[in-house]
Amino acid sequence: MQQPTLKIIPLGGLGEIGKNMMAFEYGGDVIIVDAGMMFPDGGMHGIDYIIPDFAYLRTTPDLTIRAIIITHGHEDHIGAIGHVLAALPAPIYATPFTCGLLEIKLREAHLTDRAPLIRFAAGDTLDLGVFQIETFHVCHSIPDCVGLGIHTPVGLIVHTGDFKFDHTPVDHKPTDYARLSSFAQQGTLLLLSDSTNADRPGWTPSERVIDGAFDQAFRAAPGRIIVATFASLIARVQQVGDAAQRHGRKLAITGHTMSDNIRMARELDYLTLPDSLIVTMDEAIKLPAREIVFIATGTQGEPTAALNRLAAGKHRQLAIVQGDTIILSAHPIPGNEKSVSRTINNLMRRGANVIYDALAPVHVSGHASQEEQKLMIGLVRPRYFVPVHGELRQLRQHALLAEQVGIPRERIAVIENGTIIEFDQAQNMTIGERIPGGYVFVDGPSVGEITFDVLHDRKILARHGVVLVSAVVNRETGQVIGQPQMTTHGFLLHGDPETLLNTLCDAVRHTLDHVPLDRTLIMDGTRATIVQEALGKLIRNELRRRPKIFALVTEI
Repeated sequence: MQQPTLKIIPLGGLGEIGKNMMAFEYGGDVIIVDAGMMFPDGGMHGIDYIIPDFAYLRTTPDLTIRAIIITHGHEDHIGAIGHVLAALPAPIYATPFTCGLLEIKLREAHLTDRAPLIRFAAGDTLDLGVFQIETFHVCHSIPDCVGLGIHTPVGLIVHTGDFKFDHTPVDHKPTDYARLSSFAQQGTLLLLSDSTNADRPGWTPSERVIDGAFDQAFRAAPGRIIVATFASLIARVQQVGDAAQRHGRKLAITGHTMSDNIRMARELDYLTLPDSLIVTMDEAIKLPAREIVFIATGTQGEPTAALNRLAAGKHRQLAIVQGDTIILSAHPIPGNEKSVSRTINNLMRRGANVIYDALAPVHVSGHASQEEQKLMIGLVRPRYFVPVHGELRQLRQHALLAEQVGIPRERIAVIENGTIIEFDQAQNMTIGERIPGGYVFVDGPSVGEITFDVLHDRKILARHGVVLVSAVVNRETGQVIGQPQMTTHGFLLHGDPETLLNTLCDAVRHTLDHVPLDRTLIMDGTRATIVQEALGKLIRNELRRRPKIFALVTEI
């Protein structure tokens, strides 16, 4: 009987930044690592977020999902957990802080009873079917991050999760070098390693450099300070709180998600902020400007986040005034650069001084740069190497780094979402079939129903507008009765709009008057299609525009 192979199935995070999700399958047993989401780019009109396509796991018969293991609590690793859990109920394993974030998310999705949420500590071993998982602590930009040493029937797979080597982390917990070295001694078959900063030379700075930058900004601020960061970046909240205490300011929290996360982190002792430091928003707005710091979300230009509402003058309790200092303590996620720049500009127009990472080290990356990535490979000493978590350019650069430190090119695989890697009992790696691994768009309650064709139509509507045409024709003669009616939305008519509309209506009449009367040719909708094509050609030639055109032709 043929022995099963180990299948490693990337469902998200390879060839892109975000929606990280990977499955490991052997003989019907499956473990899932992470279930993340991705922010839409500016051209994805109306899309709230994007999740992985995990149809393979739903539709493949005889698979047993042993566990969903979450490496840490960032949205690109937990943002899709509600969707995954609703379709694939399985125990979720995570560290205490990550469990706290998951509990908030699952409670909002009414999924707390869907599957057990099981806590483990970094260093614990998990027995999950044919898989035995050694967990180990890694530094990142959020507490309680882990990587995984996955023991399988064909060998040891090391998955780093998101990591960097910070020798002076804010939480005093460096990456577990000893456990990484032990994997080399055991014999690592494959290393799956974070590639996010593979195009950045050197080492990623320590989180500690931010303390000095905060002190300088706090000393120079003439009035209120508003620090914007990710709601899950609890280490940064601690640094803001410490700086507030050093400079005699109180701390106020704005935003539902930020408030929930800080409350949870304090309950679990991941934040050590004295009660006397924190004031309510109502108390904060009454304090002198030099005595208060606000902390908020919105570093990615999200329309509903606190910072964007401040920039638009639509925040319920706050308004930007001359002398305010805004500190953006986050990098823009690829695709969000324009919306972040727009938010910064709008804040400046309202009189704020905005400090961001291009001006001062108020944020550092949580991901390893090139020298750290080479160190990871040197510590683990894998037989094979697959770069993960990054766009294709970053995956390829990481592969080049692996070659530089001695891994043969034929033992490196640069793959994207959906491409299955298989290992047989002899530990030979092959690139298997490719399954769907694209985008699943979430648009309000709609999940997976929005296609790229719909997005294309939305893009046209946004850029060129819409033209609506209606006409009535005589069933017997085919001639137009009365005047065709035309309405436009978002379609700017230059010159004399009335004259141009009349010209377009005349073109509709002329087109319909010359449609043949053969009933075998004129089926339902045919006249409308002919009108749309003729009007589209005329508008493209005369006005250089491509609006979406809808025509309704009624016979009487």
